[in-house]
Amino acid sequence: MLGWYFTEMPYPHLPPFDSLSTIRVTLPSKHFDPKIGADLYNRYLDEHMIADDLGLNMMVNEHHQTATCLDVAAPLSLAILARQTSKGRICILGNPIANRADPLRIAEEMAMIDCISRGRLDAGFVRGVPYEVFAANTNPTTTLERLWEGVDLCVKAWTSHDEPFSFESRFTQRRSVNLWPRPYQTPHPPVWVTGSSDVESVKRAASKGFVFATFLQPYKKVRQLFDAYREAYQPNGQPGGGGLAFMPLMYVADNEAEAERGARELTWYLKAKVEPQFRNPPGYVPVEANVAAMRAAGDPRSRTADLLRNVSLEEQRELGVVMYGTPDQVVEQIKREYERIGGFDHLLMMMQAGFLDHKSTVRNMTLFAKEVYPQIRDLPSTVNTVARAAE
Repeated sequence: MLGWYFTEMPYPHLPPFDSLSTIRVTLPSKHFDPKIGADLYNRYLDEHMIADDLGLNMMVNEHHQTATCLDVAAPLSLAILARQTSKGRICILGNPIANRADPLRIAEEMAMIDCISRGRLDAGFVRGVPYEVFAANTNPTTTLERLWEGVDLCVKAWTSHDEPFSFESRFTQRRSVNLWPRPYQTPHPPVWVTGSSDVESVKRAASKGFVFATFLQPYKKVRQLFDAYREAYQPNGQPGGGGLAFMPLMYVADNEAEAERGARELTWYLKAKVEPQFRNPPGYVPVEANVAAMRAAGDPRSRTADLLRNVSLEEQRELGVVMYGTPDQVVEQIKREYERIGGFDHLLMMMQAGFLDHKSTVRNMTLFAKEVYPQIRDLPSTVNTVARAAE
């Protein structure tokens, strides 16, 4: 199992949440202080470099028009880490390819970063969360198709070396595609996909041999998605052989009191609000999913985000969304999650959020790297188990 350090690079210096209707999409930029922002950007990049020194892998993502994530151009931060780190793998999760005009530009960026890092890149792709449809001015009914079309173009561009080719599809028409540079890794960097709880999309990722990742989902939902992946998995020659990735909030401390304090700081992220008109743009999810949501509308915890926001910290830990405690307690929680969701291959850890300070963040990742990671990194690969069962 591989462990990945992650932060969304938040900007927590806001008025109290109760005084704001949202911190996404329409929050005025007057609340952003560029001097504070500059300090935060450098701090967050420094913490990624510390993670690398500790033997952890690193993950970055991007979001737009939100105080939860200052990393609005993940390829930029990824390129910095490609040059300033040297040990761990670096993963972008991911490129919001459905919201970018030119998928080929993404293929070029990833190839360049893969060369700078000397083959340490894992290239992830995302559809984009619902509220970003408004920031990107995209059609929510086409984002899923644009995601897969863009991934197909990137993979073909990375693996076609003998002559230019043409690519004709619904959203992209390109002639004389001839990618320079080509990726450092052969045939291309490992591909990850996330951003969908749609079982059919999970199966599609599995059939292509891509890594599938899910974030901050209760364990029963994760088990459903991961079982669907395992059922449809085909290696298809993908680098690394695919796999499953799971992300909780994570805080490891020297004692239980400090662990609870740090975990409460991390749950700042779960309390982030978005106005209801931005949560579910028409066409973003299938009709049947909306029908099910309407039937459950009487339950204030029917939405996953509402569920996680409205339960106690202990209940969040029971759901597998937050893991915290002493090193041995966290090992036990990880192994419990591994068993009840049928195993996974990548542990993505949001180890910094909200106001969690630099010292606490570094202590968190240090304890994980030195006392937790050695006890869980040899857990069996789930995709290798699937591949053996198919033989």
